[in-house]
Amino acid sequence: MGRRARVKGGLDTELADLPLELRWRQWMGRVEAVIFASPGPVSREVLTRVVGRDCNLDRLIDDIREELRGRPYELVSVAGGWQHRTREVFAEAIRTATGLGDQVRPLSQQESLILMCIAYYQPITRGELSQFFGKEVSRDLVAHLRGLDFIASGPRAPQPGAPYTYVTTKGFLSQFGFNTLRDLPDMDMLEDAGLLSKDKLLVGDFPAINDDTLLEEVVELDDLNI
Repeated sequence: MGRRARVKGGLDTELADLPLELRWRQWMGRVEAVIFASPGPVSREVLTRVVGRDCNLDRLIDDIREELRGRPYELVSVAGGWQHRTREVFAEAIRTATGLGDQVRPLSQQESLILMCIAYYQPITRGELSQFFGKEVSRDLVAHLRGLDFIASGPRAPQPGAPYTYVTTKGFLSQFGFNTLRDLPDMDMLEDAGLLSKDKLLVGDFPAINDDTLLEEVVELDDLNI
C-alpha cells in the first residue's frame, strides 16, 4: 500500500499519486508561486509547508533558477529567504518606465557611513556613533534610516541612562543583497588601519573621524552596494 499523502491545511503536499517527474514540477510551481506572491523574502520554513517531506528544497530552488536563465528576473537568496528580483541590467529601463527613480533619494555619504558602522558594530548607540565621527549624529538622520527600514532599536546599552542601541534589519539585508550579516565585506583592512574598532571607541582611545572623505580612502562604499 502506498504512503498516505500528508495534508497541510487541506493541501496534498506529498503528491504520492503522481509520477516523480510530475511531482517535482508541481513542487517547483508551488514554491515559485509562493515566492512570487510574497512582498519580501520567503523563508525555508514557509516553503516546506507546500512540498513533501522528501523534497530537497535546495535542489528544487536550483532547478527554478536554471529555468529562469535568460529571463529579466531571477531568484535570489537574501535576508534568510528567497525572493524574485529584477536583474540589474534592466534597472534603468524600469526607472524610465515607472519614474520611480525620481522619487527615491539615494543615501548621502554620511548616511552610508553611519549605516555601515551600525552594520559592523551593532548593537551601537547614537552617542557611540557621534563619538566615532567626531560630531553629533542627529536624531533626524537616525529616523531617516529607520524610516527606510534599514535599522531598528536594539537592546538598551549598559551605560548611564540605558540608551537604546541600533541594529540593522532584514530590510537592510534585503536591500543590499545580503543573506546574513556574515556576508558583509571583510573588514580586516579597516581594523588594521585602526578606523573601525569599537573596543578603542569605548575606552576613549579612538581617533574620531571628522573628515567625510577619510573612510573612503580605506574602503569603497560601492563594495557595500550602498
